[in-house]
Amino acid sequence: MITRELLNILACPLCKTDVRLEGDRIVCTNCGRRYPVRDDIPVMLIDEAELPEKPKKER
Repeated sequence: MITRELLNILACPLCKTDVRLEGDRIVCTNCGRRYPVRDDIPVMLIDEAELPEKPKKER
């Protein structure tokens, strides 16, 4: 389990801003990249991150 204390010291490795926990992912509050958590260990590698979804355009 990711503790609040750990979240407070983690930062996005790409843009160096705060992150938040969303389900089983750590999400950057700036760029939106989603970093996986495996076996309760955050994998804060840019190459492992999922890019944020682009909003769908309305017709």
